[in-house]
Amino acid sequence: MNKIISSSLVLLLIAGMMGCGTPTSKSFKVVFDPTKEVSGKKFAIADITPGLPANWDEYNYVVLEFRITTAQRFHIGFTTDSGYNELRVMSYVPNGWNKLAIPLKFYRELPDAAIDLAATFNQPRYTGWINLGGRRGPLHGVDSIGIRMRAPIGTPEFEIRSIALSVEDPGDEYLEATPSVDQFGQWNLGDYEGKIHSLEQLQQEWAAEEAEPASTEPFNYSKYGGYLQKQVKATGFFRTEMVDGRWWFVDPEGYLFLSVGVDCVTPGRGGNAKEVNKRRNMFGELPPQELLAAPAHSAGNNRQVRPNERPHDYHFGMWNLYRRYGEGFREKANEMIIKRMDKWGVNTIGNWSSGEVIAMNRKAFMVTMRTAGVDRGLMGLADVYTPDFREKLDEAMKGSVTRYKDNPWLIGYFVGNEPSWLEQEARLCDLIIQGEERPIKAELQKFLQKGDSPERRKEFIYTTFRTFLTAVKEAQLKYDPHHLNLGYRFGNISHIDEELLAICKESFDVLSFNCYDLVPGKEMMDRALAITGLPMIIGEYHFGTVDRGMAQSLWQVDSQQERGVAYRYYTENGYAHPGLIGSAYFQWSDQDLTGRRNDGENYNCGLVDVTDRPYIYQVNAMAETAKRLYEVHAGTAEPFSQKPLRARGHGQIPDLWDE
Repeated sequence: MNKIISSSLVLLLIAGMMGCGTPTSKSFKVVFDPTKEVSGKKFAIADITPGLPANWDEYNYVVLEFRITTAQRFHIGFTTDSGYNELRVMSYVPNGWNKLAIPLKFYRELPDAAIDLAATFNQPRYTGWINLGGRRGPLHGVDSIGIRMRAPIGTPEFEIRSIALSVEDPGDEYLEATPSVDQFGQWNLGDYEGKIHSLEQLQQEWAAEEAEPASTEPFNYSKYGGYLQKQVKATGFFRTEMVDGRWWFVDPEGYLFLSVGVDCVTPGRGGNAKEVNKRRNMFGELPPQELLAAPAHSAGNNRQVRPNERPHDYHFGMWNLYRRYGEGFREKANEMIIKRMDKWGVNTIGNWSSGEVIAMNRKAFMVTMRTAGVDRGLMGLADVYTPDFREKLDEAMKGSVTRYKDNPWLIGYFVGNEPSWLEQEARLCDLIIQGEERPIKAELQKFLQKGDSPERRKEFIYTTFRTFLTAVKEAQLKYDPHHLNLGYRFGNISHIDEELLAICKESFDVLSFNCYDLVPGKEMMDRALAITGLPMIIGEYHFGTVDRGMAQSLWQVDSQQERGVAYRYYTENGYAHPGLIGSAYFQWSDQDLTGRRNDGENYNCGLVDVTDRPYIYQVNAMAETAKRLYEVHAGTAEPFSQKPLRARGHGQIPDLWDE
């Protein structure tokens, strides 16, 4: 590195770190105030680590040594010459000191292109993960660090004792001797209601659940999960119909049906501990590694993950199932899933679920079809201009949907999930033009020769998307004319313009969208229904909290009990709309305590925890709502009116400090 190195940098290089700054011997603390909408504090960087430069152009990582007492997301920002610039951060080791290295490109640049929203904005590290919200800009004149939190749960504390800069990735480090994860895969640095402390306790709770009866009678469900209250024409497959001014699914026997679903229905899914070798001291007693040899969770993908493929991965969720059921634990766990669905009023296996559970043909299900040409470098768009696009699509669709052609339990197919190009059409065009030579680039350049403007760029992207959807629809009808096209699960439909909704109307039987909110907006659904004339499915929503050492999900509430209240309020008010005919709660199991593989998420969003025990407040609330949904959707009963006490979303944090 050909530059003059400051004396403070020399000191750190001598200490073995490629960075700069000399930390002080004391720490600096923020106590977050739960009475404030946003609570936080700024510190002068020179007070924490004297000698850091104000211009960070020469560095690629900022390394923070800190402890936070909660898993709740917080914001780390820096004041620069161009303003305040921050990111959202979630810690995997709440209550433990750790070093987290944050790539500075997250502060400087827009996220790299990726296939969907989660892959675009979520970035995993080893002691925590980062969500790329906030502003972007140069890191010049950096003089202070800010720590903020929205709607703190309890009175959590954040303490920092070092800031350093590094050119190379120094890695992340957990600095405590006590493991942060216990033998059951639970958070080990704190206690909470319902925590398991012994195998004997766990076995007693498992036995108590197994003794409980289960029946769909309280919900008046038919064989396929439709409502015995009303029967119309039966076709042997799921379809949609408007009855008395309200849309419904109709099950294969002709009973009106609302799809009350859950995503990622898979036994033992939570509790994956990945790359343990890079997480010193975080794990104590580990499960037998051979339990990783289990089929992947997605329907239609039965490839096994062998231990030697991921030699440093372990799975507490599968280990707990083995401890519960012994030999044949997978089949017994699948049976328990069906029993739980019966008991909780869940009549649909949602997206990304186990192929084994689906193949039991005991519950209605939805899957995502396998298409072709969709590219992460195109932000989830497909290069439909490739000469063999149609041929490859035809081949992929044939293999994807033919297997389900005659299966009456399938409701229909999703096309894809949360395309990240939406509202980013101009940027996507820039990426295409600046990228490799490929057919879509040649077509775009030719198109823009007749005029280049944001409107023209959007027109090109929309035309490309329409071509893709039309081709997908034709291939699906060719290989499976019996089942519904459930649409592209958009990340948000409130900002989708009329032209794009019209494109959806041409190819979809149902309009699907994911909606993380306190309640799905009536005006939003009114508009979508008026433009498309299509019934709607909410593909994802959830609520979580922080007592289990996991992040609080995209919508937070203050307690496990409030999760149930929030579920009832959202779901019943959603189904009161005449166009909503399906929903899928995300997800069956909590996410991995130390982050899921691809994007690091570790949300407390499950119906079931890592020890294979239900969240009682949540599942009881689901059952109570399921008993009422027919009347609520028919307009003969009012939806649940109790709001959660203090729910907050994951969107842009207000520009407040301790207010």
